[in-house]
Amino acid sequence: MLIQVSDLKFAQPARRNLLAPVLLAFLILGIVLALLLRFTPHRTADLSIVRTTIYPTHTVFKSDSIVVANQRAEDALYVLTTLRIDDRLHLPLFLKDFTATLTTAEGEEITTSAVEKLDLDNVYTSFPALKPLSSEPLLRDTMIGPGQSAEGMILLHFPVTKEVWDHRRSAVLNVDLYHQGQQEVLIGRGSEAVPAHADVTPTPTSSPTN
Repeated sequence: MLIQVSDLKFAQPARRNLLAPVLLAFLILGIVLALLLRFTPHRTADLSIVRTTIYPTHTVFKSDSIVVANQRAEDALYVLTTLRIDDRLHLPLFLKDFTATLTTAEGEEITTSAVEKLDLDNVYTSFPALKPLSSEPLLRDTMIGPGQSAEGMILLHFPVTKEVWDHRRSAVLNVDLYHQGQQEVLIGRGSEAVPAHADVTPTPTSSPTN
């Protein structure tokens, strides 16, 4: 006797519709990204050159020989530029270092580091006429609070003449930050003040003149 057994059928749960959760997740992600773009500044800081003063020097080094041809002369240029930094982050900025790159008319790049705080007095002693042109320096390791700003002078020294500076392709000031990398700002010709002309007091080892 044969007994016919019908096919076994197991009840299956209804498939969940995943479209709604996926759309909800994308919606939440879009809101988060919009909030980040809204409240996160696009720039770390705003850098601007307030003013720039140049001071050319011509130094004749004394020699034990009475022969004039044995004397050595050196032309150099001091650039006193005032920098303003506005912190655009919600975090403080810490200034690490200042350097500058001068690109001459021939395309040569000359990079120099800003004069250190401890060396400023020595420079002013060698070239007293620089002191009246100077202002409060902007120092390394300065902290700028969120939404705040700092302003100060940066003294640069280039082994070039005033003519080379006047015919430069560009001069860029580089500001290194401890946690945000390096930023740069152009030292434009429009920021330059008319340089003052003053006699330079000779030092024991040299006889500089303008």
